Amino acid sequence: MSLEQEIFEQRCQKLKAIAELGQATYPHEYAFSHTLPQVVEKWGGADTADLDAQKPEVTVCGRIMSLRPHGKTAFLDLHQGGARLQAYVKMQEVGEKIWQLLNLLDLGDLAGVEGYLFRTRMGELTVHVRSLRLLSKALLPMPEKWHGLQDVETRYRQRYVDLIANPEVRQIFQVRARVVATLRRELESRGFIEVETPMMQPLAGGATARPFRTHHNALDMPLFLRIAPELYLKRLVVGGLDRVYEINRNFRNEGISSQHNPEFTMLEFYQAYANYKDLMDLTEQMVPAVVKEATGGLQVEYGEQKIDFSRFRRLTMRQALVEFWSDDASRPTIDQLRKPGSTVQLVKDYNAWAAGEAAHSPIHPPEGTPEGAVIAMLFEAVSERQLIQPTIIYEYPAATSPLSKKKEDEPDWVERFEVYAAGMEICNAYSELNDPLEQYRRFADQLKARERGDQEAHAMDEDYVRALCYGMPPAAGYGLGIDRLTMLLTNSRSIREVILFPLLRPEGEVEIMAAVRAAAERD
Repeated sequence: MSLEQEIFEQRCQKLKAIAELGQATYPHEYAFSHTLPQVVEKWGGADTADLDAQKPEVTVCGRIMSLRPHGKTAFLDLHQGGARLQAYVKMQEVGEKIWQLLNLLDLGDLAGVEGYLFRTRMGELTVHVRSLRLLSKALLPMPEKWHGLQDVETRYRQRYVDLIANPEVRQIFQVRARVVATLRRELESRGFIEVETPMMQPLAGGATARPFRTHHNALDMPLFLRIAPELYLKRLVVGGLDRVYEINRNFRNEGISSQHNPEFTMLEFYQAYANYKDLMDLTEQMVPAVVKEATGGLQVEYGEQKIDFSRFRRLTMRQALVEFWSDDASRPTIDQLRKPGSTVQLVKDYNAWAAGEAAHSPIHPPEGTPEGAVIAMLFEAVSERQLIQPTIIYEYPAATSPLSKKKEDEPDWVERFEVYAAGMEICNAYSELNDPLEQYRRFADQLKARERGDQEAHAMDEDYVRALCYGMPPAAGYGLGIDRLTMLLTNSRSIREVILFPLLRPEGEVEIMAAVRAAAERD
């Protein structure tokens, strides 16, 4: 029997002993007067004399994270909502039964206490306990006090324990909640309305990515988990909802990395009668407002970098490629990037340089890859990781942007931008293509790319083309990665740190469950 199983059995016996005392082991409710954060906020600054004079009565509850018996007295620490409050128990005042109950409690148990507040000789705010009640028994032990729960996979798999053992994890998700709330306020103050679109779709559209497939039994039809809500949101713009947004869960059947999770959250919105330049301006207003509300300032630390969201730099994709090209001898010019056939030599030059750099990988564009798509590949390889401060990269190749409106003076390029910070893309936006015939041709080009082996190429969505035939106003659309922005604002180096329950491989047999089954069947 493992140590964990032994502790489980011991605590099951304690639970039985508590029941024999006439105490409810899992009561249905507990009527508290204050939360622990409320107690700390209201009386944390009160001095000893005021507390002695008032003896404020409180009924509070929390998880026992420290238990220190001293003869016929004991101190315990209750934790709740990120706050801690000490409780003092004296056998002479609580009586024999509650004292016996106290001696059957363990670290991790949830308990409620009733009493009055005072300060100890050490000056610590404390509840002088008159009554104590068990609210829930922790049958498994908490992580070791000083080191906490540190194994990364265990933290993600057992997030419930991670939140108990590592207080800083709670802070990450509080920041995330403030990010989402502020985005809603910013958009609604500008006249946007929140909507919901299907998560199961007959076609996976709105982005270029591999989807998850499922099947609807009653309708006997294949379905896809959405990779983006874009085409449904734009259908609403056709229908006259000029400013719509959705905070949405997306699913992409792709690899897992520090910046990618198969299930992730995005803000996506569409604004009629606007173009991509309008959304660049909006970005420079909205994102700093979110950062300030979530963190209290406009500068955040990410690794060894300090990211300043008070200003954004703007570069075209081609300008960024030229600026960050590492080899001065082969550095291209903007004019060269506009000439047909220029990318063949650029790829050779880049691959020759990358061969000697462990951190860089060569690129191998498939035969027939459009020139703009090759420039995008070079940009990703050369420039992305060097975009540390907030930067708007705009003007993207049409070959990689099947839903964007083309530039009037350069039909092979589109009115699109992405926002980068700390080497990560956090936002994608563009002027929306609203010409149904051009959209049909773009979808047809994507089908040809799929025939060349591009499994992420966009499908043909005929109903969306039909919607455009009813007329969609000029519009711009925007997608912001909630997870990646939260990573930046909480100095989290992995996207799994900011997702409560990231996808993990199956765990296999859980050893403790044998003891749980035995106890359940025995009792």
